[in-house]
Amino acid sequence: MAEGKGKRDSIGMSMKGGRTNNGFVQNEDILERDPDPGSPEDSPQHNAVDIFGPAEPDLKDIRPYAGMPKEVLFRFSGQARYRVPREVLFWLTVASVLVLIAATISIIAISPKCLDWWQAGPMYRIYPRSFKDSDKDGNGDLKGIQDKLDYITTLNIKTVWITSFYKSSLKDFRHGVEDFREIDPIFGTMKNFENLVAAIHDKGLKLIIDFIPNHTSDKHAWFQWSRNQTGKYTDYYIWHDCTRENGKTIPPNNWLSVYGNSSWHFDEVRNQCYFHQFMKEQPDLNFRNPDVQEEIKEIIQFWLSKGVDGFSFDAVQFLLEAKHLRDEAQVNKTQIPDTVTHYSELYHDFTTTQVGMHDIVRSFRQTMDQYSREPGRYRFMGTETHGENIAKTMMYYGLPFIQEADFPFNSYLGKLDTSSGNIVFEVITSWMENMPEGKWPNWMTGGPDNDRLTSRLGEQYVNIMNMLVFTLPGTPITYYGEEIGMRNILATNLNETYDVDTLLSKSPMQWDNSSNAGFSEGNHTWLPTSSDYHTVNVDVQKTQPRSALKLYQELSLLHANEPLFSRGWFCYLRNDNHSVVYTRELDGIDRVFLMVLNFGELSLLNLKEMISNIPTRVRIRLSTNSAYKGHEVDTHAITLDKGEGLILEYNTRNLLHHQTAFQDRCFVSNRACYSSVLNILYSLC
Repeated sequence: MAEGKGKRDSIGMSMKGGRTNNGFVQNEDILERDPDPGSPEDSPQHNAVDIFGPAEPDLKDIRPYAGMPKEVLFRFSGQARYRVPREVLFWLTVASVLVLIAATISIIAISPKCLDWWQAGPMYRIYPRSFKDSDKDGNGDLKGIQDKLDYITTLNIKTVWITSFYKSSLKDFRHGVEDFREIDPIFGTMKNFENLVAAIHDKGLKLIIDFIPNHTSDKHAWFQWSRNQTGKYTDYYIWHDCTRENGKTIPPNNWLSVYGNSSWHFDEVRNQCYFHQFMKEQPDLNFRNPDVQEEIKEIIQFWLSKGVDGFSFDAVQFLLEAKHLRDEAQVNKTQIPDTVTHYSELYHDFTTTQVGMHDIVRSFRQTMDQYSREPGRYRFMGTETHGENIAKTMMYYGLPFIQEADFPFNSYLGKLDTSSGNIVFEVITSWMENMPEGKWPNWMTGGPDNDRLTSRLGEQYVNIMNMLVFTLPGTPITYYGEEIGMRNILATNLNETYDVDTLLSKSPMQWDNSSNAGFSEGNHTWLPTSSDYHTVNVDVQKTQPRSALKLYQELSLLHANEPLFSRGWFCYLRNDNHSVVYTRELDGIDRVFLMVLNFGELSLLNLKEMISNIPTRVRIRLSTNSAYKGHEVDTHAITLDKGEGLILEYNTRNLLHHQTAFQDRCFVSNRACYSSVLNILYSLC
């Protein structure tokens, strides 16, 4: 009997020891209880079943508990009340992910292409020798530009464009390069340039530089090797036999230099003539030589590796000449051939825009594209041409599937020497009507090769021209000093051996009314400052609420913040000898900007006659006369003084570019619409 009791105790202990406890408190319904001697749990038969074979658990009275074994968990998880919510949540998650993916793809598909950095804001063109002198030698330099970057950012500029700073004899200033990989000592060192690039990028700006591939200086090493017929450099330039009689050169043909007289010059070292489109100190490279093209490609790569964001390629129409060397036709066929010495007296059919020239320009683009693959590092390419008609200029945009320049620089406004509404209107529409579809326009009012705006048109046109370029579609480009209304200097005591006419628009930047206009602390400057620098300077104008500088800053800020100017339609309404009237509007935005610019004498305009649904009174957003800013005007009769401009703003749902009467007078570069609900732009308008 004692033996039987010992067996039961042993079995009971074995049963207890066989129960698994994972450290969790079990459901209180099944907490361990003291065994009842009379209960079935304490019977030997029950213990035998627990030990030697698991019984099917009865889940009717058991609820899920933490730490339950997987066999129990699986039985609960299969029940409908647990399975159905789980499956619903799973499929809701799947559906949500698919909806998000579809929405993302849809938004990407319908979104217009983002504006690139060269489209998003104005460019500021600097002639480095005249911007700021940092070392007191009277010449502006790269360090001086770096010192003034904070000022440039106050103008809301996006891109700094620096004209040529390569090592040069400075013949014609920008065109006589002796070494394309060296900084001229006047401007500083390569280290100064690298510091400038880093500082520009730190400010969130971009940098483009000039490059003139057509020719070099006659002091360039390539030319010295070529004139001595050294190896591959023998044909780096365009050489041809010519005769000498009594010390006078008889050229191979009648081709003329841009500066007049024959474009052939005899070289006594090689005993041949070399070709030069410009000065005799600037021999043309032979771009029919593949080695020359490779050299230029390597120079482009050199500067791109330095961090340059783009190039302005100048004088590209001169890259190739006809191989046959036939005489060019005279404009006046009755003129005696020996008296034809001025460039304008010939048709330049054999020395400009030759077949194959655009292929060379496209090769520049291909080289730059190799450096544009990194996100956010697109490399801009612009081209400058001289004297080309509008049709030839548009060819630099490239073909529908073959990209060339992002845009050819538009200097037509910078050449205006008379002001009238009709002339300005013609410049605007000739570009917009001829520009290939989907391309981007640009506008500049001055440059180093033109007289300054104030000297060409008059002081009263500074504000209205700045208002014009900031409200037209495309990229506005400002030549340094145009934002404060600088004028040409007088042609006296210039102490330079170059053509005086090329100097007048390159005078030192006028920073303040101190000595040398704050340009230099030296005893002299390479060119004299303008006589009006005491009143026309940055320091004075930044404190005057009605100054040209203040209006410029307001215009650039408006341009940056309003999608109607960066993306909107341009519709011209009227032009006459005095005024130009046009709108900027965008689908999805029930506001319109109406520009009314008077380039002639005092004018009275009735806007109700032009736009039937315009409100009787509209608000002045900006005016060349800041006293009117924020006021309202009666659209039945608006009086404008000479050189006065208004940016008017009003609400309407009836946009002009949807109206049949205006469809032929509306243009858009990158079409987009605005959704006020989603606060996004989309292209499926």
